Amino acid sequence: MEIFIALLIIVAIIIIPNIKIVPQARAYVIERLGSYYTTWQNGLHFKIPFIDRIAKNVSLKETVKDFAPQPVITKDNVTMQIDTVVYYQITDPKLYCYGVDAPVSAIENLTATTLRNIIGELELDQTLTSRDIINGKMRSILDEATDPWGIKVNRVEVKNILPPRDIQEAMEKQMRAERERREKILQAEGEKKSSILIAEGEKESAILRAEAQKESQIKIAEGEAEAILKLKEAEAKGIELLKNAQADKAVLTLKSYEALSKVADGQATKLIVPADLSNIATFGSTLMEVIKDKK
Repeated sequence: MEIFIALLIIVAIIIIPNIKIVPQARAYVIERLGSYYTTWQNGLHFKIPFIDRIAKNVSLKETVKDFAPQPVITKDNVTMQIDTVVYYQITDPKLYCYGVDAPVSAIENLTATTLRNIIGELELDQTLTSRDIINGKMRSILDEATDPWGIKVNRVEVKNILPPRDIQEAMEKQMRAERERREKILQAEGEKKSSILIAEGEKESAILRAEAQKESQIKIAEGEAEAILKLKEAEAKGIELLKNAQADKAVLTLKSYEALSKVADGQATKLIVPADLSNIATFGSTLMEVIKDKK
């Protein structure tokens, strides 16, 4: 009985440690007698004691690796420090385990050499303004190179680009000069637009004053013409009323004097007066007829 209990204890000690539960997003690479046997995904698994062993416990999550700054030289011989961030994910645990020794270190070295090759084809200004191009080229090259290692590179980001101090000072001076130039251009354009608006305002004001003066003169002339027309119409109506009323000789004589006085007020250089003033009524009647016909 004691032997049986001892055997059970021995079996439990041997079997229980070989029962494995693989969690989510993990994978176990299993070797049997020193050779690759299988890959365990998440779930319950049993390992044969003394024959199987777990060669690698692999995470299938996306991993972010921030590599230290690397010295690179641009096409125009400017040395700068650039550090990168690589986002990668293990897609094949077997290849990751047996494809390369120290995969993370291999990715770091591959990233450094790839970065030097890409930056060496660009000048300083292109390097500072072409981050998207650099990121895209590096991701494509790294993803292709790490495929035999069971690794997929999802994204590569250039984190910092640090030119030498003298280059930074020169760039700051250049940027300051560019800002001052733009400010002067904007100020000159503003003054130009202001002058144009002032000139257009003065032009429109002069046109409006001329049109107002013209309309005023037209109104004055129309008023004078209307007044003269009303006066002449009144005089003609008065003569017509006298004629229709068959005015006597005394009234016609008085009107004749008034007509003579108006004639005398004109610009004529000659004035004809009848020799017989007793016939002035007849002359006045005739004169008023003439004035009426002229009107």
